[in-house]
Amino acid sequence: MTDLNINGKTLTTDYDDDTPLLWVIRDSLQMTGTKFGCGAGLCGACTVHLDGQPIRSCLTPLSAAAGKKISTIEAVHESKAGEAIQKAWQDLDVVQCGYCQSGQIMSATALLASNPKPTDEEIDNAMNGNICRCATYVRIRAAIHQAAKELA
Repeated sequence: MTDLNINGKTLTTDYDDDTPLLWVIRDSLQMTGTKFGCGAGLCGACTVHLDGQPIRSCLTPLSAAAGKKISTIEAVHESKAGEAIQKAWQDLDVVQCGYCQSGQIMSATALLASNPKPTDEEIDNAMNGNICRCATYVRIRAAIHQAAKELA
């Protein structure tokens, strides 16, 4: 049995310690906002926060998440940065197909939480590894800048 703190709630799971956190979030807890993309940590669709840092949940074993604070897209609006990012995403119509967007939003939120005035280069570095097949990268960067202005 493993106790997890997900979105401020303590939950117990009986998955094996080496089970990827993504499968516990999606299959056991039915939080389907976090997506399965590549399964190799290369696309970013499965991004969640572990103690405030963006991580790829498809590669993170359950044992690495035990005792740490896990945040998913379902709770991203609870932070000022997450709320600003979601508003900017809507204002600028960032989303096309939307599949990658929960991972994009989680990475962008972590960036603004640690760096409230990022440059283009800092945005590109923070968002590196979050793949968008629809190529909405220009709108993503613009939304991050808008959210940063709103938070200032």
